[in-house]
Amino acid sequence: MALNNEQRVAIFKALADPTRLEIIRTLYLGSKEMSCGEVGHICEASKSNTSYHFRTLREAKLIRVRKEAQTKYMSIDMETFQAYLPGFLDTL
Repeated sequence: MALNNEQRVAIFKALADPTRLEIIRTLYLGSKEMSCGEVGHICEASKSNTSYHFRTLREAKLIRVRKEAQTKYMSIDMETFQAYLPGFLDTL
């Protein structure tokens, strides 16, 4: 993965929001792929609000999203964290 400043800016902007940080924490501590609904419920956020946050995290390449039928599943993009923020997830 090539490191670039544009990617760094997107990552830090995404992580600067408490809700998005909570989403990352939830996915990391859950240690598994979770549905968008599960994550939204745990983080106590509305569906429209979580959709916005999921998109921001996906665009920053902090999460991966997989669609199965009508359900979207997400997981941490470990490659991005290892390349740009090694050790960060352990601080959650």
